[in-house]
Amino acid sequence: MSAVIAAAGVGLLVGVVVGTLGAGGGILSLPTLVYVLGQDPHAAATASLVIVGATSVVSLVPHARRGNVLWRPGLVFGLLGVAGAVGGARLAALVDGDLLMVLLAALLLVVSAVMLRRSLADRGRADDGVPAPPSSSRLTTAVLTVAVASLVGLLTGFFGVGGGFVVVPALLLVMRVDIRRAVGTSLLVIAVSAALGLAGRIGQDHAVDWPVVAAFAVTSMLGGLVAGRFSARAKPRTLSLLFALLLLAVAVVTGLQAVPALLAG
Repeated sequence: MSAVIAAAGVGLLVGVVVGTLGAGGGILSLPTLVYVLGQDPHAAATASLVIVGATSVVSLVPHARRGNVLWRPGLVFGLLGVAGAVGGARLAALVDGDLLMVLLAALLLVVSAVMLRRSLADRGRADDGVPAPPSSSRLTTAVLTVAVASLVGLLTGFFGVGGGFVVVPALLLVMRVDIRRAVGTSLLVIAVSAALGLAGRIGQDHAVDWPVVAAFAVTSMLGGLVAGRFSARAKPRTLSLLFALLLLAVAVVTGLQAVPALLAG
Protein backbone atom coordinates (compact mmCIF):
# COMPACT_ATOMS: atom_id res chain seq x y z
CA MET A 1 0.00 0.00 0.00
CA SER A 2 2.84 2.40 0.81
CA ALA A 3 4.28 1.85 -2.67
CA VAL A 4 0.93 2.69 -4.24
CA ILE A 5 0.65 5.91 -2.20
CA ALA A 6 4.21 6.91 -3.10
CA ALA A 7 3.51 6.18 -6.77
CA ALA A 8 0.40 8.37 -6.66
CA GLY A 9 2.36 11.28 -5.18
CA VAL A 10 5.16 11.07 -7.70
CA GLY A 11 2.65 10.55 -10.50
CA LEU A 12 1.10 13.91 -9.73
CA LEU A 13 4.52 15.57 -10.07
CA VAL A 14 5.18 13.79 -13.37
CA GLY A 15 1.82 14.89 -14.71
CA VAL A 16 2.54 18.51 -13.85
CA VAL A 17 5.87 18.31 -15.69
CA VAL A 18 4.35 16.67 -18.77
CA GLY A 19 1.43 19.09 -18.93
CA THR A 20 3.66 22.13 -18.52
CA LEU A 21 6.72 21.22 -20.57
CA GLY A 22 5.35 18.63 -22.99
CA ALA A 23 8.06 16.21 -21.91
CA GLY A 24 9.85 14.85 -18.90
CA GLY A 25 7.34 12.20 -17.87
CA GLY A 26 9.44 9.23 -18.90
CA ILE A 27 12.70 10.60 -17.61
CA LEU A 28 11.07 11.17 -14.22
CA SER A 29 8.91 8.05 -14.03
CA LEU A 30 11.64 5.60 -15.07
CA PRO A 31 14.23 6.59 -12.40
CA THR A 32 11.45 6.87 -9.81
CA LEU A 33 10.10 3.40 -10.52
CA VAL A 34 13.62 1.98 -10.28
CA TYR A 35 15.23 3.89 -7.41
CA VAL A 36 12.24 4.94 -5.30
CA LEU A 37 9.75 2.12 -5.84
CA GLY A 38 12.34 -0.63 -6.32
CA GLN A 39 11.23 -2.05 -9.67
CA ASP A 40 13.45 -3.87 -12.11
CA PRO A 41 14.69 -1.45 -14.83
CA HIS A 42 13.20 -3.49 -17.67
CA ALA A 43 9.80 -3.83 -15.97
CA ALA A 44 9.94 -0.14 -15.06
CA ALA A 45 10.58 0.76 -18.70
CA THR A 46 7.42 -1.05 -19.76
CA ALA A 47 5.42 0.56 -16.95
CA SER A 48 6.85 3.96 -17.87
CA LEU A 49 5.49 3.69 -21.41
CA VAL A 50 1.98 3.03 -20.07
CA ILE A 51 2.20 5.99 -17.69
CA VAL A 52 3.70 8.44 -20.16
CA GLY A 53 1.40 7.43 -23.00
CA ALA A 54 -1.76 7.85 -20.91
CA THR A 55 -0.56 11.14 -19.41
CA SER A 56 0.34 12.55 -22.83
CA VAL A 57 -3.09 11.79 -24.25
CA VAL A 58 -4.83 13.59 -21.38
CA SER A 59 -2.36 16.50 -21.35
CA LEU A 60 -2.89 16.93 -25.09
CA VAL A 61 -6.47 18.15 -24.60
CA PRO A 62 -5.85 21.69 -23.24
CA HIS A 63 -3.04 22.26 -25.76
CA ALA A 64 -5.28 21.15 -28.63
CA ARG A 65 -8.04 23.53 -27.52
CA ARG A 66 -5.59 26.43 -27.78
CA GLY A 67 -4.49 25.38 -31.27
CA ASN A 68 -0.96 24.48 -30.18
CA VAL A 69 -0.95 20.98 -31.70
CA LEU A 70 0.28 20.43 -35.27
CA TRP A 71 -1.68 17.25 -35.94
CA ARG A 72 -0.37 16.14 -39.31
CA PRO A 73 3.36 16.79 -38.63
CA GLY A 74 2.98 15.27 -35.17
CA LEU A 75 1.38 12.05 -36.44
CA VAL A 76 3.90 11.74 -39.26
CA PHE A 77 6.78 12.36 -36.87
CA GLY A 78 5.51 9.70 -34.48
CA LEU A 79 4.80 7.07 -37.15
CA LEU A 80 8.22 7.55 -38.75
CA GLY A 81 9.71 6.09 -35.59
CA VAL A 82 7.91 2.74 -35.78
CA ALA A 83 10.96 0.72 -36.86
CA GLY A 84 13.16 2.35 -34.25
CA ALA A 85 10.61 1.79 -31.48
CA VAL A 86 10.24 -1.92 -32.17
CA GLY A 87 13.97 -2.42 -32.70
CA GLY A 88 14.85 -0.46 -29.56
CA ALA A 89 12.48 -2.53 -27.44
CA ARG A 90 14.08 -5.77 -28.64
CA LEU A 91 17.57 -4.40 -28.12
CA ALA A 92 16.82 -3.27 -24.56
CA ALA A 93 16.09 -6.84 -23.53
CA LEU A 94 19.74 -7.69 -24.23
CA VAL A 95 21.20 -4.88 -22.09
CA ASP A 96 21.93 -5.02 -18.35
CA GLY A 97 19.52 -2.91 -16.29
CA ASP A 98 22.20 -0.82 -14.57
CA LEU A 99 23.89 -0.11 -17.89
CA LEU A 100 20.51 0.95 -19.27
CA MET A 101 20.22 3.60 -16.55
CA VAL A 102 23.80 4.83 -17.05
CA LEU A 103 23.16 5.27 -20.77
CA LEU A 104 19.98 7.20 -19.99
CA ALA A 105 21.88 9.55 -17.68
CA ALA A 106 24.54 10.17 -20.33
CA LEU A 107 21.94 10.91 -22.98
CA LEU A 108 20.14 13.38 -20.73
CA LEU A 109 23.39 15.22 -20.02
CA VAL A 110 23.98 15.74 -23.73
CA VAL A 111 20.44 16.92 -24.48
CA SER A 112 20.34 19.24 -21.44
CA ALA A 113 23.64 20.83 -22.50
CA VAL A 114 22.26 21.55 -25.98
CA MET A 115 19.05 23.04 -24.57
CA LEU A 116 20.87 25.14 -21.96
CA ARG A 117 23.16 26.55 -24.63
CA ARG A 118 20.20 27.50 -26.79
CA SER A 119 18.25 29.03 -23.87
CA LEU A 120 21.18 31.15 -22.75
CA ALA A 121 21.91 32.23 -26.33
CA ASP A 122 18.33 33.49 -26.63
CA ARG A 123 18.54 35.72 -23.55
CA GLY A 124 19.32 38.81 -25.58
CA ARG A 125 16.57 38.22 -28.14
CA ALA A 126 12.96 39.25 -28.04
CA ASP A 127 11.01 36.70 -26.00
CA ASP A 128 8.01 36.40 -28.28
CA GLY A 129 8.16 32.69 -29.04
CA VAL A 130 8.72 33.20 -32.76
CA PRO A 131 11.47 30.96 -34.19
CA ALA A 132 14.29 32.22 -36.34
CA PRO A 133 13.86 31.92 -40.12
CA PRO A 134 14.86 28.54 -41.53
CA SER A 135 18.47 28.39 -42.61
CA SER A 136 18.33 25.02 -44.36
CA SER A 137 16.62 23.69 -47.48
CA ARG A 138 13.38 21.74 -47.42
CA LEU A 139 15.24 18.58 -48.41
CA THR A 140 17.69 18.98 -45.53
CA THR A 141 14.86 19.62 -43.10
CA ALA A 142 13.00 16.54 -44.35
CA VAL A 143 16.06 14.33 -43.97
CA LEU A 144 16.72 15.66 -40.49
CA THR A 145 13.09 15.12 -39.52
CA VAL A 146 13.15 11.47 -40.64
CA ALA A 147 16.46 10.91 -38.85
CA VAL A 148 15.28 12.50 -35.61
CA ALA A 149 11.91 10.71 -35.73
CA SER A 150 13.69 7.38 -36.14
CA LEU A 151 15.98 8.27 -33.24
CA VAL A 152 12.99 9.15 -31.05
CA GLY A 153 11.42 5.78 -31.85
CA LEU A 154 14.65 3.99 -31.00
CA LEU A 155 15.02 5.82 -27.69
CA THR A 156 11.38 5.20 -26.82
CA GLY A 157 11.63 1.48 -27.40
CA PHE A 158 15.05 1.16 -25.77
CA PHE A 159 14.62 3.27 -22.63
CA GLY A 160 10.86 3.08 -22.17
CA VAL A 161 10.49 6.86 -22.25
CA GLY A 162 8.20 8.92 -24.43
CA GLY A 163 11.05 10.64 -26.21
CA GLY A 164 9.77 14.12 -25.43
CA PHE A 165 13.19 15.24 -24.26
CA VAL A 166 14.31 14.74 -27.86
CA VAL A 167 11.07 15.74 -29.60
CA VAL A 168 10.85 19.22 -28.07
CA PRO A 169 14.43 20.20 -29.06
CA ALA A 170 13.88 18.62 -32.48
CA LEU A 171 10.73 20.62 -33.15
CA LEU A 172 12.48 23.78 -31.97
CA LEU A 173 15.77 23.35 -33.75
CA VAL A 174 14.99 21.24 -36.83
CA MET A 175 11.40 22.07 -37.74
CA ARG A 176 11.60 25.67 -36.43
CA VAL A 177 8.42 25.40 -34.35
CA ASP A 178 7.87 27.88 -31.51
CA ILE A 179 8.06 26.56 -27.94
CA ARG A 180 4.31 26.45 -27.27
CA ARG A 181 3.57 24.45 -30.42
CA ALA A 182 6.61 22.29 -29.74
CA VAL A 183 5.19 21.46 -26.31
CA GLY A 184 1.71 20.71 -27.62
CA THR A 185 2.82 18.72 -30.66
CA SER A 186 5.37 16.75 -28.65
CA LEU A 187 2.53 15.32 -26.56
CA LEU A 188 0.99 13.85 -29.70
CA VAL A 189 4.35 12.42 -30.78
CA ILE A 190 4.93 10.97 -27.30
CA ALA A 191 1.54 9.25 -27.29
CA VAL A 192 2.23 7.64 -30.68
CA SER A 193 5.79 6.69 -29.71
CA ALA A 194 4.69 5.17 -26.40
CA ALA A 195 2.10 3.01 -28.18
CA LEU A 196 4.74 1.81 -30.66
CA GLY A 197 7.21 1.14 -27.86
CA LEU A 198 4.67 -0.97 -25.99
CA ALA A 199 3.93 -2.91 -29.15
CA GLY A 200 7.64 -3.68 -29.44
CA ARG A 201 7.66 -5.11 -25.91
CA ILE A 202 4.86 -7.60 -26.52
CA GLY A 203 6.05 -11.06 -25.58
CA GLN A 204 8.77 -9.91 -23.17
CA ASP A 205 8.47 -11.46 -19.72
CA HIS A 206 8.66 -8.52 -17.28
CA ALA A 207 6.87 -8.56 -13.90
CA VAL A 208 5.09 -5.20 -13.92
CA ASP A 209 3.49 -4.06 -10.64
CA TRP A 210 0.16 -2.98 -12.12
CA PRO A 211 -1.43 -1.48 -8.93
CA VAL A 212 1.58 0.85 -8.63
CA VAL A 213 1.42 1.66 -12.33
CA ALA A 214 -2.32 2.39 -12.14
CA ALA A 215 -1.89 4.78 -9.19
CA PHE A 216 1.02 6.47 -10.91
CA ALA A 217 -0.87 6.84 -14.19
CA VAL A 218 -4.14 8.16 -12.74
CA THR A 219 -2.54 10.96 -10.69
CA SER A 220 -0.16 11.72 -13.54
CA MET A 221 -3.08 12.23 -15.90
CA LEU A 222 -4.80 14.52 -13.41
CA GLY A 223 -1.65 16.57 -12.93
CA GLY A 224 -1.11 16.84 -16.67
CA LEU A 225 -4.66 18.00 -17.30
CA VAL A 226 -4.41 20.79 -14.72
CA ALA A 227 -0.88 21.91 -15.51
CA GLY A 228 -1.48 22.19 -19.23
CA ARG A 229 -2.94 25.64 -18.57
CA PHE A 230 0.30 26.95 -17.06
CA SER A 231 2.31 26.76 -20.26
CA ALA A 232 -0.08 29.21 -21.93
CA ARG A 233 0.92 31.93 -19.45
CA ALA A 234 4.63 31.17 -19.13
CA LYS A 235 7.22 32.94 -21.28
CA PRO A 236 8.63 30.73 -24.07
CA ARG A 237 12.25 31.19 -22.97
CA THR A 238 11.25 30.32 -19.40
CA LEU A 239 9.77 27.02 -20.60
CA SER A 240 12.93 26.20 -22.55
CA LEU A 241 15.18 26.98 -19.60
CA LEU A 242 13.05 24.98 -17.15
CA PHE A 243 13.06 22.04 -19.52
CA ALA A 244 16.86 22.11 -19.82
CA LEU A 245 17.37 22.39 -16.06
CA LEU A 246 14.97 19.50 -15.47
CA LEU A 247 16.96 17.28 -17.82
CA LEU A 248 20.22 18.24 -16.13
CA ALA A 249 18.90 17.52 -12.64
CA VAL A 250 17.48 14.11 -13.59
CA ALA A 251 20.71 13.21 -15.42
CA VAL A 252 22.84 13.97 -12.36
CA VAL A 253 20.60 12.12 -9.90
CA THR A 254 20.25 9.09 -12.18
CA GLY A 255 24.00 8.99 -12.82
CA LEU A 256 24.81 9.12 -9.10
CA GLN A 257 22.57 6.11 -8.57
CA ALA A 258 23.33 4.08 -11.69
CA VAL A 259 27.12 4.39 -12.04
CA PRO A 260 27.96 2.97 -8.55
CA ALA A 261 25.43 0.17 -9.09
CA LEU A 262 26.99 -0.72 -12.43
CA LEU A 263 30.54 -0.69 -11.01
CA ALA A 264 29.50 -2.78 -8.02
CA GLY A 265 27.94 -5.36 -10.31
